[in-house]
Amino acid sequence: MKALVLTLLFILVAANEAKVYSKCELASRLKQSGIDGYYGFSLGDWICMAYYQSRYNSRFLGPQTSDGNREYGIFQISSRWWCNNYQGPTANGCNRPCSAFLTDNIAADIACAKRIVRDPAGMNAWAAWKKYCKGKNLSQWTSGCRL
Repeated sequence: MKALVLTLLFILVAANEAKVYSKCELASRLKQSGIDGYYGFSLGDWICMAYYQSRYNSRFLGPQTSDGNREYGIFQISSRWWCNNYQGPTANGCNRPCSAFLTDNIAADIACAKRIVRDPAGMNAWAAWKKYCKGKNLSQWTSGCRL
């Protein structure tokens, strides 16, 4: 009986853990979504940005700011501008609750990221992309992946 309870506990814990993608797994998923080349940004741009934003963690939740805003998911989508966390002011540009970006299914994250890069700032909306990826040789971010 004790073994059964422990087994069920481990299954529940495993089910609640975040999906942390490998570089190539995420690259494949993003390529399938049509994001490679979207608004002029390469797959390398997206993979680099996701690494520095969340380390490819689909359920990464950034710290809360003094005005109640946070960043959510694999791309760290801001509740100030792109989703509603019901805790602070928001423009909710992607018309989604922020919880939509904290699941293992990253389809909502991808759709919102596409919306974000259509704005004039493009990928400059992500501070990590500007600091670590912009203007760099990004070939390493897809090297070794069978795409």
